[in-house]
Amino acid sequence: MAYYSVFHNYITKKKNAIGLPVLALCWCCFFWGTTWIASKEGVKHMPALQLVAIRQLLGGGVFLAYFLITKASWPNKRQWRNILILSVLNFMLSNGLSTWGVKYISSGLGAIIGSIFPLWIVIISFFRGEKVSWRATLGLVICFLGICVVFYDYLHDFLNPEFQFGIILSIIATFTWALSTIYIKENNTNFNPYFNIGLQMLISSVVMFSVCGISGISIPLASIPTISWWAIGYLVLFGSVFTFIAFIYALEHLPREISSLYAYVNPMVALLFGYLLFNESLSTAIIIGGLITLSGLFMVNKAIKKK
Repeated sequence: MAYYSVFHNYITKKKNAIGLPVLALCWCCFFWGTTWIASKEGVKHMPALQLVAIRQLLGGGVFLAYFLITKASWPNKRQWRNILILSVLNFMLSNGLSTWGVKYISSGLGAIIGSIFPLWIVIISFFRGEKVSWRATLGLVICFLGICVVFYDYLHDFLNPEFQFGIILSIIATFTWALSTIYIKENNTNFNPYFNIGLQMLISSVVMFSVCGISGISIPLASIPTISWWAIGYLVLFGSVFTFIAFIYALEHLPREISSLYAYVNPMVALLFGYLLFNESLSTAIIIGGLITLSGLFMVNKAIKKK
């Protein structure tokens, strides 16, 4: 009994020393990086929007079931408005288009493009008449140079219309994520963030199933191969449920400068696993360009947080 008490105290001290919020952030860095790989594998064998619709339905269903069981309070009229708007920006457009994009480009490239959404925040702020600091401007220039270096290895791919389409989808996805970030900042309703995310997922899944059905791009569930179901399961559990819980927990317990570090680590995780699992390109130019881009993003984020 005494041994158990000593062991329990030792584990508690270790846990407090490491910090659960930091562990939650590390979880986000790794698993959100690997979701690009799962998405890439899943959309190889089925329509991308159908995969997203199934993922959001299952992930949102888990959250909804929990809050129904616990009899949580439902959103009011203003909160419903925010949920509807964010379901469009976050899950129908940002998540949907980025997943569709990696059908035509590498998972690592999709992750790098996905990380540049802070640039849109600065650009949008500029066109809204807000003052842009020199640090943000310099960060924009550095990011542009880094992206140019990254795309050096992909110059020949730009002749491929599908590659062009994938790039366009991915860029639009980052723009809508930036719009979502600005909207959340200006329209906070203090509704339970976990319940909020679950309702956004469910609403987006219903709309996306409707789009798939009307456009005729979906395939029968029985025709979806096992590998895609494994990818969907991974995306639901580690991309939607567990990692969103960890992310919100990290946001609530860590300074914003630290909690935003996942944006710099995710692309590196995606590049590494894309190279190991799919033999995607991982040249010196991509590594250096990626690091330059992320350093520019760090400066932009720093300027945004300071403002």
